[in-house]
Amino acid sequence: MLVLRSLVFNIVFYIWTMLWCFGLLWTLVVPHRTMIWAIRGYMRTLNFWERTIIGLKYEVRGLEHLPKTGAFLVGAKHQSMWETMKLHLLMDDPAIVLKKELTYIPIWGWYAAKARMIAVDRGKRGAAIQSLLRGARERVAEGRPIVIFPQGTRTAVGAWRPYKVGIALLYEALDIPLVPMALNSGLFWPRHKFLRRPGTIVIEFLPPIAPGLSKDQALARLEAVLEPATDRLVMAAGGPATERPPNAPPLVEVPAAAG
Repeated sequence: MLVLRSLVFNIVFYIWTMLWCFGLLWTLVVPHRTMIWAIRGYMRTLNFWERTIIGLKYEVRGLEHLPKTGAFLVGAKHQSMWETMKLHLLMDDPAIVLKKELTYIPIWGWYAAKARMIAVDRGKRGAAIQSLLRGARERVAEGRPIVIFPQGTRTAVGAWRPYKVGIALLYEALDIPLVPMALNSGLFWPRHKFLRRPGTIVIEFLPPIAPGLSKDQALARLEAVLEPATDRLVMAAGGPATERPPNAPPLVEVPAAAG
């Protein structure tokens, strides 16, 4: 039954997504907010298919930790494609940091450009950092939340991957709060796998890290709170804790910034 449900859902998902990709072409010539409204409509329909075909629901915790006004950073765990399709339902018009190659995908890349995402050329380190900071400052001026995946790519449940410095550079340069976002989506929508499992995905926003730390302190504090929180959600749903290799630096709790 699990295989059959996964097969039916994957067929529906790709056909439905293709239809919406072509059906929303009109949003490329309307105001930005109208396009975001339409994209949210697509994401809500996906949620309907997930519940109906797979039996997959989701729960959001800690919304009170999101700042009510102004721009802020979200350092989100990235275990699956699933969470990228829910970010616009969780926050108001988030700007997502993504690799520039994704903007070259026909039609999808047009939407990413229209949504004013922050595209980074990861092959050119110096230029990548400058484009990241430039794009982030523009989004901050618009008062939008900025979502970045600290590990840089999808990381399977239970696997360890080091945190990259990009999010710490943004934290230090932008002087805005950093909200960690834990989740367990990889248990139900695993990367590079066919099966989609029933259950309840949990997304949890943790208390924000206030501005004022150095970039090294901010990165250490983010990892120190985000990794245990993610393991807690994963293990509560029957998954494994992260296997941290012996040569990995230990998690070190850093005191919160003042104010």
